[in-house]
Amino acid sequence: MNALSVRVRDLGLQEYEPIYQQMLAFTEQRNESTPDEIWLLEHEPVYTLGKNAKAHHVLNPGSIPLVQVDRGGQVTYHGPGQLIAYLLMDIRRRNFGVRQVVTAMQNTLINLLAEYSIDAYAKPDAPGVYVGEKKIAALGLRIRKGCSYHGLSFNLNMDVTPFDGINPCGYEGLQVAQLADFSVNINPVNIKNDLLRHLTQQLGYKIE
Repeated sequence: MNALSVRVRDLGLQEYEPIYQQMLAFTEQRNESTPDEIWLLEHEPVYTLGKNAKAHHVLNPGSIPLVQVDRGGQVTYHGPGQLIAYLLMDIRRRNFGVRQVVTAMQNTLINLLAEYSIDAYAKPDAPGVYVGEKKIAALGLRIRKGCSYHGLSFNLNMDVTPFDGINPCGYEGLQVAQLADFSVNINPVNIKNDLLRHLTQQLGYKIE
């Protein structure tokens, strides 16, 4: 696979709704020559509900806002200490299918965690990445006009109690893991760079 250039934007800590609207606008306005982008960021606390999300999976949201979005999947939580990578890709131009992009995200995380001596795996019937029976990363994509947006969320070192307010990804009693559980030295800059290295390798990109 010939490596194509990708633009990487490191956006820091952001409210969810404005970034969601920017993803929609970017995807709507792009054309066949628009470079693909990867956005790296963290979100202020928010629950997001996928387009098929069932209300009964929201148990006790408290004061955390709920946002309905157009990705696949059910309800999940985003908050500080969780690394987000949004993939704004022209998958039609790359001749990729959705499954290929999902597999690339899963392999990125599995290979990254293996570098940290953590044995992780993907479940065929429940997209995401797991350590034991706990979910450490969630995935969700939307394709519009042959282009993807949304992406992955990877739990690093965060307050995980808000996950108790939902059935994460629609699974009752599903527990979550984070990198901090595994005696890994959490250096967010290094982890971000490691994730980016694996992700661009899986997707056949070079960073612009």
